[in-house]
Amino acid sequence: MLNEEIKIQLNEIFEEISNNLDITESQFKKAVESYTAVGNWLSDDESSLSPYKPMIKPQGSFLLGTMIRPLLETDELDVDLVCQLVGKNPTWTQFDLKNAVGRRLKANQTYNQMLDKEGRRCWTLNYADSSKFHMDILPSLISNDYQIILEKAYSVRDYKDYDKIAIRITDKLEENYYSETNPDFWNKSNPFGYAAWFQQKCLTNIEEARFLSDSMSPMPNYQKRKYPLQQVVQILKRHRDIMFKGDEDKPISIIITTLAAKAYRQEQDLYVALFNVVNSMEKYIEVKYSHEHNKWIKWIGNPVNEEENFADKWPDNPDKERNFFKWLQQIKMVINNSSEIRGIPNIQLALKEALGQEAVNKAFTSIAENAIKTRESGELFMKGGTGYIGLKDADNDIKVKQHNFHGEK
Repeated sequence: MLNEEIKIQLNEIFEEISNNLDITESQFKKAVESYTAVGNWLSDDESSLSPYKPMIKPQGSFLLGTMIRPLLETDELDVDLVCQLVGKNPTWTQFDLKNAVGRRLKANQTYNQMLDKEGRRCWTLNYADSSKFHMDILPSLISNDYQIILEKAYSVRDYKDYDKIAIRITDKLEENYYSETNPDFWNKSNPFGYAAWFQQKCLTNIEEARFLSDSMSPMPNYQKRKYPLQQVVQILKRHRDIMFKGDEDKPISIIITTLAAKAYRQEQDLYVALFNVVNSMEKYIEVKYSHEHNKWIKWIGNPVNEEENFADKWPDNPDKERNFFKWLQQIKMVINNSSEIRGIPNIQLALKEALGQEAVNKAFTSIAENAIKTRESGELFMKGGTGYIGLKDADNDIKVKQHNFHGEK
């Protein structure tokens, strides 16, 4: 059984680490301003796309609130976006739709210079200034009543009809990319269904059915208070980045996020949530028989489309599977052993190796500064018999004396 004082201390430590992993409010606002400007350009009255009411919306970690700062200051943030079009020209194929979006971007001198080479599904804009991010824009189709259905999905607790908020997307590797004009035969994606599912998993009580409602608009608000599940995912992703650096076969974020969300049980304390998640997420990996591979394979189902396996690359690339389980073993050790380490310097050293020097040092500096303020206010106590310091909550807690100058009392 975890000692209560130790749990409180570890909770504070991981809370501060999470705060230092999150992107800053200025980074967030700059990204929102940038993709809103792109949306305005695409939907301008003079745009050939104007009849289809194009709108840019965030997806992925930016939408989920689980984005983390890059390991190096020179690295870029990756902001994933969806360009939604309501309908299309009846003769357009995926190729035509994607290039209609591309032509409009190229018609802007600034965006034309920022465009990277065309990707499989997206157009990428590289912001080379101090912003240090790039935006991947995924062209997609939605129905006329899509926004109404989407609003319902985010206002109803335990919404399950996710297929109604799926979108149709372009994909250069599809055989019908140049030929199929009926979008019913295009690939489906469901980033907003996944976000609705993740939102439900985040909620710590029934009254908290919010947080993504504003994020679904073109101008979402910066989320200053994270839910424990969001913080758990951020910490797991940072450990993954530290462990694998630039290895292309590292565990992917969608697998980490999905398994963490499935394992999360609405714990309020971050350390308790971390402990329980890392020790139970493996049981949400299924094994199914694959006729394609003629063998049993690991299966991590998309919660809004159980026919999709997020681990579909594992059978053909065993390194991806091996690396995932290596990572899981390591993060278990980090979290489980944290409660066994005694002494702040030793805890700090262990976590620096696992979660990065900068974020951990900033976290412990912040904790020390808060402790000084609390001590000076006369509210800091030594927890009876433990050696840990905190606010008074027991009769045998001993008040920590304030520092005085020249022996003053």
